[in-house]
Amino acid sequence: MTIEETEHEEKPALPEHKCPVTTSFMDHRVQSEPWEFISELHEKCPVHKVPETGVWLMVNYEASKKALLTPEIFSSTVRAAAGHQAEKLRLHQEILSKEGWGHVLTLQRTDPPVHTHYRKLINRVFTPRRVAAMAPNIDAVTNSLIDEFEESGECEFVSEFAMPLPGIIITEQLGLDRSQIYTFKKWADAMLAPSMRLLTDEEVREVAEIELEAQRHFAQEFEKRRESPSDDLISALVHSHEEGEEPLTTAELQNLMHQLITGGFETTTSALAHGIWLLIEYPETQKMLRSNPELIDNFIEEALRFWSPVQGLARMTTEDTEVSGTTIPAGSMVSVRYGAANRDPEQFEDPEKFDITRNDNGGHLAFGFGAHFCPGASLARQELKSAFTALLERSEWFDFAKPLQDPAHEPSFFLLPLEEMHIKIR
Repeated sequence: MTIEETEHEEKPALPEHKCPVTTSFMDHRVQSEPWEFISELHEKCPVHKVPETGVWLMVNYEASKKALLTPEIFSSTVRAAAGHQAEKLRLHQEILSKEGWGHVLTLQRTDPPVHTHYRKLINRVFTPRRVAAMAPNIDAVTNSLIDEFEESGECEFVSEFAMPLPGIIITEQLGLDRSQIYTFKKWADAMLAPSMRLLTDEEVREVAEIELEAQRHFAQEFEKRRESPSDDLISALVHSHEEGEEPLTTAELQNLMHQLITGGFETTTSALAHGIWLLIEYPETQKMLRSNPELIDNFIEEALRFWSPVQGLARMTTEDTEVSGTTIPAGSMVSVRYGAANRDPEQFEDPEKFDITRNDNGGHLAFGFGAHFCPGASLARQELKSAFTALLERSEWFDFAKPLQDPAHEPSFFLLPLEEMHIKIR
């Protein structure tokens, strides 16, 4: 056989993937309450190909951890799978590129060493020392929000507390006007929408226009910081280059803002809301935590394990690779399911039990793992600790003021955004 013939020899076809689990992950109810589906996958099919999208779900803890540590095989440089989703994402990018700045690869969608360059810029803001210095302000914001609904004894917890707390903190760190947090939340929702669910062309254009509004605002902020830097994250990014280096382009700055705004709002909001949900759903745990406030850190870690705010993020395989006995072809999109890995019975004893006294929850993957471990994890933990400490100290009991919506969450492939949650506090 000649070299030329060898180069053009077709690879043998991979065996067809057969999974006995037929529940559809595209079902809104399954996305909102995935645990029965996840439990079945753990038992029968730890690597599952979603028929409607071609995306592979990876639910095994050890396999997920290994994937997050091997970017040479499971790359973060992801392109959309073929089909409807890819077409909508292309349309979205065409609109942004034509009228503003199309997305470029910076923090989330790159592998080392490119990722390392951007990560260093962000890490300086979220050091343990800086977060510790922020704690008094986080406490003050927390208490000011509680003041607003303490007398009435009721609130819509998501919009009145869980969203504004992290929203105000990240807004202040960026150097933006905290009075505009509801505008920033609208922008964050629009930025996330194309990857959260399947959109129509009209919806794609609508969310792209909202993101363009955000981009125009941020471009003005970048220009202000170029002329007159201050002690905030936007200034740090605008002036992050060393002597002899090129500064970050406006497109790079826009993409970093996209990730900071979306990460700063949605994930901690979700963790706060689900934490209160768990204390109401498990009254014995609420009673235990009120009697033993030293368990607050255990409670936070167990809540993150049990209801992981980020349920999964995407990777792209660079070669054929075997996972849990199944071969995933090169060029496949794989969703590493953090939430499912955190319910793996091979890793966590009795994983469906919410137990703030367990001693095996420290290894949860709620913040990811490896090079892409969440840079804001220490800030999120401080916000959660400040919030739950104050809420417990300033109340005698939490309960639902009205039943949760059904399904309780908005449609999403990778997050668990709560629509609303009305609670009463006494």
